Amino acid sequence: MRILLWHVHGAWTNAFVRGGHEYVLPLVPDRGPDGLGRADTYDWPANAREVPWDRLRDEPLDVVVYQRPRDLELAREWLGRDLPGVYVEHNTPAGDVPRTRHLLAGRADVTLVHVTHFNELYWDNGRAPTRVVEHGVPDPGHLYTGELPRAGVVVNEPVRRTRVAGTDLLPRFHAAVPLDVFGMKVAGLPYGTYEDLPQHLMHPELARRRVYLHPYRWTSLGLALIEAMTLGMPVVALAATEAIEAVPPEAGVISTKVDVLVEALREFATDPERAAQAGKAARAAALARYGLDRFLADWDRLLDEVV
Repeated sequence: MRILLWHVHGAWTNAFVRGGHEYVLPLVPDRGPDGLGRADTYDWPANAREVPWDRLRDEPLDVVVYQRPRDLELAREWLGRDLPGVYVEHNTPAGDVPRTRHLLAGRADVTLVHVTHFNELYWDNGRAPTRVVEHGVPDPGHLYTGELPRAGVVVNEPVRRTRVAGTDLLPRFHAAVPLDVFGMKVAGLPYGTYEDLPQHLMHPELARRRVYLHPYRWTSLGLALIEAMTLGMPVVALAATEAIEAVPPEAGVISTKVDVLVEALREFATDPERAAQAGKAARAAALARYGLDRFLADWDRLLDEVV
């Protein structure tokens, strides 16, 4: 199957392109948002290939995977023909959440695919047919050493996304346990240390930290959380959105009480044996629920139905 999709969500696409299909990624001259092409921070397989936007009409495509409203416009303009398609909704609804109506709520011709059950529940999907395909992540291996009694955090653009990502809470956590923040555009934080590393370098560095902190208030789930669990890291997370489904009690501590989370960080940081034990449970849980084989099989079934 030949699948057209845009490079929008790097970590999600990193899993998606590892299936048995041909993945066509639009490329525009400046590698802007309309056509980033292949990623330069992930090691994608050769069957994920970039094609200049003005050559897409000649591509023998079978299906389109939309991920933004803009994708619908670009496909209509660039392809010059109708193709079966699905729309992947990566985000939680914003604004007046109980009344947030999805862009596709009035359409029945495009399957709306949510990445978490939380998203499917909270969006007003209208008459759009919906499916949930939960995240999947490539297994980086059990890299956890926990040698540094510090907490690791992964968040992109923590300054701009303060309330959403929970980075306004980081000073309270940092007062209890030193923090190391990884991600894109992390410079400028007034606390902790921060690094912007490609994934293959970030994972082993993150795994040296004793515990993983997930401070997000409002996100679908956060693939960094699942990746940290697969590394073998114990988790401390806000009990928000889908995190309550992803993190079993034996894998760490989740709560809406910041004081509880602060104390959990402190306890993991000072008890390496307990941290390692919880990390093993976290890894087992993540592989069982968010394994790459399950993710790709779910997508194969859905795409077969659509095409």
